[in-house]
Amino acid sequence: MKYHENEKYFKLALTGVAIVTVSLLFFFLLFHLPEIWAALGAVLGILAPFLHGAVIAYVLTPLCNRLEGRLRKLLPKSRRLPGPLAIALSLVLALLTVLALLMLVLPRVGDSLVQIVIALPGQVDSAIQWFHDLLGRQPQLQVWWDSFSSEAITKAGTWVETNLVPTAQTVLGGLGVQVTGFLNEIKNLILGVLISAYLLAIRKRFAIQAKMLLCGIFPRHWADMIEEEARYADKMFNGFLMGKLLDSAIIGVICFVFTSILGFKSAALIAVVVGITNIIPFFGPLLGAIPCALLLLLENPMHCLIFLVFIVVLQQLDGNLIGPKILGNTTGLNSFWVLFSILLFGGLWGLFGMIVGVPLFAVLYDILRRLVYRGLRRHGRTDLLAQRPDKLEE
Repeated sequence: MKYHENEKYFKLALTGVAIVTVSLLFFFLLFHLPEIWAALGAVLGILAPFLHGAVIAYVLTPLCNRLEGRLRKLLPKSRRLPGPLAIALSLVLALLTVLALLMLVLPRVGDSLVQIVIALPGQVDSAIQWFHDLLGRQPQLQVWWDSFSSEAITKAGTWVETNLVPTAQTVLGGLGVQVTGFLNEIKNLILGVLISAYLLAIRKRFAIQAKMLLCGIFPRHWADMIEEEARYADKMFNGFLMGKLLDSAIIGVICFVFTSILGFKSAALIAVVVGITNIIPFFGPLLGAIPCALLLLLENPMHCLIFLVFIVVLQQLDGNLIGPKILGNTTGLNSFWVLFSILLFGGLWGLFGMIVGVPLFAVLYDILRRLVYRGLRRHGRTDLLAQRPDKLEE
């Protein structure tokens, strides 16, 4: 009897110590959050080449697996050659694809920028002349403009002295830092390509080690559940990102063909902007359409109007036909949660968060859904499972 009482008190004391320790740790992390984020940022900066390599290896893994399977059929007697050959072919094909896209897009984008620079002064002069003609026909508007312009010029001069000049000095002073950062990013990318080759070479070993670690730490039931969720996350990210890239490429090509047929001077630049921003779910079309519309407004107001109508039609086509055909319902999220995930992760991680936010939230949503359904079964509330909004298999 006394032994059980001592064991009871020992468990209570141990629980109290654990609660106090966790509380102290929480408050320590809370009050030292800036230092922790700074240290984490420094570590991520050091590991940037490995992060680049991991992303490249993850994207190329499906292609590498397919090539290796084909090569093993073509070279049945060789056990070692298909693996390295598949890795080399995957990297070469990826680099050739990137180079081909750059050679195809950059010259056209450069021509568009040159045409814009040449045409912009004339467009500005035409706009100024139109405004002066309007003032000549409206004497009352002329009086108001004279008063407004004199006050605006005074404020503009003050703003230039107090804000623009110091800002320009800061920008010029930080130009060297920006150039250094750009060169450092190029270096990280090159190292990332090399590291991705090593990661692709040992990807199967990593998978076995991860499974051994998982089964060694967790019971069999939890290990199987975590492995299943990891496979679901891989399927979600790979399917969503690859499908979104293909969908955006198709949208960019359609936009380029349409704007070229209509004779837009900046057709290539507009197509690139529309295609790249289309990778961002929900807000992407709007983010791409606004700068392109403003650009066309300077070039030709009628082109701007036609482009806006075209973008609305194109996005309806993408949202109802092209996107569902390529992506299907890969995430299983309704429009509300898609919008929520984009705003949440976009606010946390910027543009990167807006791109990966939807599949990441879909994975978190799936984990929570499985836990809730498991709890309902454990508590005998199977009647609520019949009312669940989805029909996904557990």
